[in-house]
Amino acid sequence: MKWLLLFLGLLAPLHAGQKIYRIMPVGDSITEGGSSFSNWRYPLWERLYTAGYLVRFVGSRSTPSRMGDLAHEGYGGKNSTFLAATVPANFKKHPADIVLLHAGHNQFADQKPVPQILKDTESLIRDFRKVNPQVTVLLAQPIPSGKLPKYSYLPELGRELGLLARHLDQPASRIIIVPQAAGFDPVKDTVADLVHPNATGAAKMTRRWFDALVTVMEKPPAVYQPELLPYKSPAKGDLTLHVFRPAGAATPARPAIVFFFGGGWQRGTPLQFYPECRALAARGMVAISADYRTAFSHGTSAFEAVADGKSAIRWVRAHSSELGIDPHRIAAAGASAGGQVAAAAGIITGLDDATEDRTVSSRPDALALWYPVIDNGPLGYGDAAVKGRYQEISPLHNVSAQSPPTLFFLGTKDPLVPVATAREFESRMKNAGVRCEVKLIEGGGHPVYAYQDGPSTLRDDMLNDCVIFLRAGGLLPPD
Repeated sequence: MKWLLLFLGLLAPLHAGQKIYRIMPVGDSITEGGSSFSNWRYPLWERLYTAGYLVRFVGSRSTPSRMGDLAHEGYGGKNSTFLAATVPANFKKHPADIVLLHAGHNQFADQKPVPQILKDTESLIRDFRKVNPQVTVLLAQPIPSGKLPKYSYLPELGRELGLLARHLDQPASRIIIVPQAAGFDPVKDTVADLVHPNATGAAKMTRRWFDALVTVMEKPPAVYQPELLPYKSPAKGDLTLHVFRPAGAATPARPAIVFFFGGGWQRGTPLQFYPECRALAARGMVAISADYRTAFSHGTSAFEAVADGKSAIRWVRAHSSELGIDPHRIAAAGASAGGQVAAAAGIITGLDDATEDRTVSSRPDALALWYPVIDNGPLGYGDAAVKGRYQEISPLHNVSAQSPPTLFFLGTKDPLVPVATAREFESRMKNAGVRCEVKLIEGGGHPVYAYQDGPSTLRDDMLNDCVIFLRAGGLLPPD
């Protein structure tokens, strides 16, 4: 079947054959992260993914980020000797292709710690190589600190680590120095303690790691370059639309699709649907991945998420002329809670922000839903999160003749959304006179595939089915 779809001019695989790099961040609290300062691990993942690289952070520990928990071997308050004694056993359990090692704090200058830190660093590299003889270690010259005289030894340590890297570097197992100290201002780039990075400092660390990583990883097949357009300005900063436009001259009649990421209304990132957006833009759609408020990013609930979904569709329709789209051919799509947000934008009456112009419709013209948590009632998903207000927000309980035509993907082993729920939604839609197609993925769970890992036959097949659905509804022209 797959060869037939490709023959008919549908979508080629998104990331076929691309390497996924396993990366282990190692260090102290600057690597681990904390609530009172900024951390570089999530911004680095985001920058790598946007640049087209596929990476998976590994380690025995994890801390939350907006896209979910990110693994690491960062230990707040611990020194290099602790790392040398602790991390190797965890590296055996979670072997990596690349290690990002930033260690050397949590000592005192009067202890003259540099020789011991060098010894510990060499020990770590030796143990990494025992597990993976081809391991690459990006060895950081630690960021400077304004907490003096405690950390006055850091410049000397940076110089000695540079010499150590040159001594240990091998063609098959690179040891590459990363100048994290260069250009880092311990006054301007740290929080009040003059040790831990603020947002500016974390951004500088991210750039240094990224610049080093791209020298040791294979060039990716493509880079994502969306245009970021703000559509809403809540208290914690602008929400943006990540817009992928088709190549060629703009026309006023292009169809559009707006994707909403999954994450239980708790977390998530618009980057989830970058591959789908790029693929659909290549087919002539203006493809958009929308940011919206979550508990992690804004301390909000499902109700604010739905309000943002409706705002995003309304903004796209209101700005259709400048986006070059047909305001009557706007689809919405999403995964899990993002599927609920998309469906609610099309089905729910109410939950609009009061300040918006509701003469502009927030209803999409079609829905494509990836394993959506569409029943938010007592027997569905999220009833506790919506605090008994499911009648206001649950798409299953609000189906009407005005509901958009819908494509519904669901794995047969989804632990959150039973097949019976999809069939009940399909039945209610058809009873209302609305087209609804349920596509069951045999053995599929929740999610059906891990979007961070890129290559997936299931991902390709679902997107191809989405193209067929959009074409049948007039939202995509034939090739």
